[in-house]
Amino acid sequence: MSGIEISLTAVVVLVILALAFDFMNGFHDAANSIATIVSTGVLKPQQAVAWAAFFNVVAVAVFQLKVASTIGKGTIDPSIVDHYVIFGALIGAIVWNLVTWYYGIPSSSSHALVGGLVGAALAKSGTGALIWAGIGKTVAFIFIAPLLGFTLGSLLMVAVAWVCHRTTPRKVDKSFRRLQLVSASLYSLGHGGNDAQKTIGIIWMLLIAAGISQSNESVPTWVIASCYIAMGLGTMFGGWRIVKTMGQKITKLKPVGGFAAETGGAITLFMATALGIPVSTTHTITGAIVGVGSTRGTRNVRWGVAGGIVWAWILTIPATALISAIAWWLGQALL
Repeated sequence: MSGIEISLTAVVVLVILALAFDFMNGFHDAANSIATIVSTGVLKPQQAVAWAAFFNVVAVAVFQLKVASTIGKGTIDPSIVDHYVIFGALIGAIVWNLVTWYYGIPSSSSHALVGGLVGAALAKSGTGALIWAGIGKTVAFIFIAPLLGFTLGSLLMVAVAWVCHRTTPRKVDKSFRRLQLVSASLYSLGHGGNDAQKTIGIIWMLLIAAGISQSNESVPTWVIASCYIAMGLGTMFGGWRIVKTMGQKITKLKPVGGFAAETGGAITLFMATALGIPVSTTHTITGAIVGVGSTRGTRNVRWGVAGGIVWAWILTIPATALISAIAWWLGQALL
């Protein structure tokens, strides 16, 4: 326990703020799920967001809450958590998401939230409040996730090219337009399974700090349901600025390439979620798209665009940590 009483009003306000972040997570990261299937022309944008949102929510029945546990108990010391820490973390993540959405930069909502927690915890209690093992896993996957996505995306693209080398391009295109519906649904399933759990972890942390729940109890069903629904609704509205960057600016994709990128990304997300690692869906699909593009030669990848995205990845955690530390200080005057 944090040793500070948290009023019911503060809890309600922060739960609403957390669900707003969850909605924005779906909105901001919708591009990760639908950019490839929209850019290849397999689905229209409105169809694609509905498809992705449905599988975001279905993920609630597929994955255990291992990522929520990492966020709720494995990033910062739960004993220092109070409403100021939660407020600072959420404001830091939301502000960063708004900035990167406005400029069409595919940054990570996951790392924005982790950076927010780190910044607020540092502002309150210093480095002793950080759980380095959990933070280390998250930071490591800034590099591992896109590398896995790149490797799996490129290997799948090569494998498909080998299997289909005697098939006419028209038949290949027709077949993979159908298969891309499957790969997009798998990616959206992995997206929902990993990302919705991060907000579940935040709300769970808040409820424990407020004495409403105990750390040895299961996460309340209403928390789980509301987080998956909020994220699905965010995906329904979609972040179209980022779709353009992801779908066409990095490399031109055809249905076969979209299938390879989404499948490689989905495998990476499924693995990370099973291990309880809060991985970035943005990093994962970007790596997979670059991997697919590179199989046609390095000139088919716009490395300048990809490089700009990588800089956003590197800056996300320190930037949100700074914003959340300032928000933590402001929160003490506001809450």
